[in-house]
Amino acid sequence: MDTTETISTEPVIKLTAEAAEQVKALRAQADNAGKTLRVYVEKGGCSGMQYGLVFDEQRAGDLVMEQDGVTALVDAFSAEYLRGSVVEFSDALTGGGFKITNPKAKQSCGCGKSFET
Repeated sequence: MDTTETISTEPVIKLTAEAAEQVKALRAQADNAGKTLRVYVEKGGCSGMQYGLVFDEQRAGDLVMEQDGVTALVDAFSAEYLRGSVVEFSDALTGGGFKITNPKAKQSCGCGKSFET
């Protein structure tokens, strides 16, 4: 095991079954082959912090979670904001896509992509 890798026994985030299936489908595309889902937060958005999901390479210090055949990465900074969050997916025509439900968010923007702690 690589000493730069941290495997979390208590996952920082959880994926619903629908989200895991969508991640698998997206990962199968040529541009994403061999990459891992990264869930992160950064400053910005309507409420001060915003969520991001991207396929990426693992980095030193990443927390690694595995669920329903999907591996997800969260960096240490983002883990402080995301702990206990659930990543959901809906294919609804209106309001569909990935959504993060975060118990640490005091307030979320109407777009659902940014939050305030």
